[in-house]
Amino acid sequence: MEQLSWKVGGQQGEGIESTGEVFAAALNRLGYYLYGYRHFSSRIKGGHTNNKIRVSTKEVRSVSDDLDILVAFDQETIDVNADELVHGGIVLADAKFKPVLPENHQAILFVIPFTDIASGLGTPLMKNMAAIGASSTLLNIDSEAFREVVADTYGRKGMQIVEKNMEAIRQGAEYVKTQLGYMEDRYHLDKADGKRRMFMIGNDAIAMGALAGGARFMAAYPITPASEIMEYMIKKLPKFGGTVIQTEDEIAACTMAIGANYAGARSFTASAGPGLSLMMEAIGLAGITETPLVIIDTQRGGPSTGLPTKQEQSDLMAMIYGTHGEIPKIVLAPSTVQEAFYDTIEAFNLAEEFQCPVILLSDLQLSLGKQSVEPLDYNKIEIRRGQLAGEEELAEKGAFRRYEVTPEGVSKRSFPGTENGIHHVTGVEHDETGKPSEGAFNRIAQMDKRMRKLSGMSIKRPIHSASEPKESDVLLIGFNSTRGAIEEACSRLEKEGIETGHVHVRLLHPFPADALMPYLAQAKKVLVVENNATGQLANIIKMNAGHADKIHSLLKYEGNPFLPKEVYDKCKELV
Repeated sequence: MEQLSWKVGGQQGEGIESTGEVFAAALNRLGYYLYGYRHFSSRIKGGHTNNKIRVSTKEVRSVSDDLDILVAFDQETIDVNADELVHGGIVLADAKFKPVLPENHQAILFVIPFTDIASGLGTPLMKNMAAIGASSTLLNIDSEAFREVVADTYGRKGMQIVEKNMEAIRQGAEYVKTQLGYMEDRYHLDKADGKRRMFMIGNDAIAMGALAGGARFMAAYPITPASEIMEYMIKKLPKFGGTVIQTEDEIAACTMAIGANYAGARSFTASAGPGLSLMMEAIGLAGITETPLVIIDTQRGGPSTGLPTKQEQSDLMAMIYGTHGEIPKIVLAPSTVQEAFYDTIEAFNLAEEFQCPVILLSDLQLSLGKQSVEPLDYNKIEIRRGQLAGEEELAEKGAFRRYEVTPEGVSKRSFPGTENGIHHVTGVEHDETGKPSEGAFNRIAQMDKRMRKLSGMSIKRPIHSASEPKESDVLLIGFNSTRGAIEEACSRLEKEGIETGHVHVRLLHPFPADALMPYLAQAKKVLVVENNATGQLANIIKMNAGHADKIHSLLKYEGNPFLPKEVYDKCKELV
């Protein structure tokens, strides 16, 4: 087989995540491409959780349509996930809970004493390792392939624990070989290429991008699904002379980041929808004071607390139009883990070049979905700090005109403590020196000056497309994590002779209408794929690029990511 999908499920808090981690990390190190997605509840312990991992000899960027192997540690796992299993799929279930399949289900149930195997080695906690061993036999993978990962995961507890975990894997594998040998070659995978790749979630890539992009201060309040960014920075940033502060709330986090940026340190904050709602007034402060500010928004199900651990893309309009009053703002939307790294670096550059807030928009699937990633190219990293006032300019007589009206809308800035660079900073309207002013002429001059930044923005890679504009039966458009499902749907359609195009919008504001227009013009129909209820991206396209008569929406907002088949079926319906 070139690829298969494997899922492990049970109660939250009993090691389901670590089971998937060890299984996936070992296969990643063998050179397979992986894509993992966790379903979990918004509580610390209890409630059903599962980890679905797609294993392939080729790059994959989406959750699979179906399921080949299900590892179940309770009956709920079977009841909730059995409908995903392919005809003749395999369920490896712990004998402890006396498992049964739904009536008339066509899967094959194997009852294996995972808990008994683990208890015989000293603790039932190692039942997860026994399940990994059973799975490895079905995939024709030697148990020793897991040793390096097990040692990395449990080595701090001592080699005795490592060996016991390895023995649990061996016994799980041996049980399948001796008891279920007639199924042994059912799911043998083709050999992988053996190349080492990174295996990480999008939040890790964002945090790495912030570090590589020169960020040295982060202020944030923990919130799903953004917390891993702060956790990563807490571990790494002090090694580079930086600091992370966990604030009392998101308002403090945003204003602290503004203050640190004003002082000259590249600074940022990260949150999810509820946190961004609290930050909106402060984002307006960054806009009127023309202070660089980078904000990460990892979208999740809303409104209010909503679905805090589920996928959604419903913050788009809020990120573009959420602040009261009008300010220049940039909204970026990476669609892969690699783009998340590079776009985070670019966010800091753009924030300082245009002296405005930059929002890096992610979503739960991109932020928490774990996948194989080709090595990052650090030679691509570029640091651009924008316009800083030099000694000659600051030595000129008169007050430093921090908000000087310029043709491009960007004024030179100085850092606190710079000789002759002192200036007034306030959240009320002000003149060129920063002095408060409510005069009509000044108001128009300063507003026009700030808004001119939008028309002068030259931002690289505003959209992603695998091909040049062409005549197509259907053009698919998305943003963030829908890219993988769209790419797979396009591939299937092309094999059937249906001409498709695919554009992923990587710059959401200011909207790249000129770049998108040629694709829209040559498409018979346009399908916008997004995880929300109101078609926010579709409406933005209509507002900025027209072609409303061609545009159709595929919407999903029950908390789960798109499957390739869902996109494929909708396209078939349209054409």
